[in-house]
Amino acid sequence: MSGWLLRRVGQAALVVLAMTVIVFVGLHAVGNPVDILIGDDLNQQERLQAIARLGLDQPLWRQYLAFVDGALHGSLGRSFVYQEDAFHLILQRLPATLELAVSALLLAVLIGVPLGLVAGMWPEHPLSKALMAGSIVGFSLPAFWVALMLIMVFSVQLGWLPASGRGATREWLGVAWSWLTLDGLQHLLLPAVNLALFKISLVLRLTRAGVREVLPQDFVKFARAKGLSPTRVLVWHVLRNTLIPLVTVLGLELGSTIAYAVVTESIFAWPGAGKLILDSINSLDRPVVVAYLMVVVLIFVTLNLLVDVLYKLLDPRVRLEGAA
Repeated sequence: MSGWLLRRVGQAALVVLAMTVIVFVGLHAVGNPVDILIGDDLNQQERLQAIARLGLDQPLWRQYLAFVDGALHGSLGRSFVYQEDAFHLILQRLPATLELAVSALLLAVLIGVPLGLVAGMWPEHPLSKALMAGSIVGFSLPAFWVALMLIMVFSVQLGWLPASGRGATREWLGVAWSWLTLDGLQHLLLPAVNLALFKISLVLRLTRAGVREVLPQDFVKFARAKGLSPTRVLVWHVLRNTLIPLVTVLGLELGSTIAYAVVTESIFAWPGAGKLILDSINSLDRPVVVAYLMVVVLIFVTLNLLVDVLYKLLDPRVRLEGAA
């Protein structure tokens, strides 16, 4: 187990290193922040001085080496616009994005898994067929349109929930959280539902497929033959084995939810890292964009590693293959 874990950590480190090159070189090939950040009213000497202050007068390989050196010392560059450490800016906004992404994933699990169990246990029931048709709709609807409809119905017409912002927050472990206050929960609900809609459909269909695969297995038939109650068979035998592949997908979906929450954060004016990255792209604030992309890469790599570990712990067959 320890040797396997060391190999996986080494592979993760190589992936992160490769992504630094791809992100840094790819981003520096698009646009020139000088055209946006430096005004036309400066003379040539002042313009050159401003370019030197931003570090853009160095060749690309020197800029990359400076970036790697700063990353090893805990700095991912200094924002051109905010004049602050880019990593610090991301960390200030990241809790709001994490709160939104985790809330969306929890909604997906709490809604999608029970509905998937129903659809898998009774596949020919009209309700199951309606659920599968509804999951297709959940896959198909664009997130920005759903967000606008949610605002139109629940905020504008009914007036039940706020349309934008994060609401009141309360600090816990030195970080402000919305779910600790009623006003914050009201502000969190609509963007979380919008972000969770695709995930609910995904979890529903994965759970149904897992249930249909597990039900004919011999251990389920043996459990029923022993006289175990249907609830015990469903929870301890069917659901438990269905969750093994579901854990893998949900772990990776958490990373994608964090990365792709940009649209939801923009529409609902949610002050997370996604909105920050959009503003930084518009102003070509390269250090912030690079810092955000590297944070997302680290999140994906870490989640992938944790999923592999969980999969190895949940599925005895994986442990036996690793031992062999």
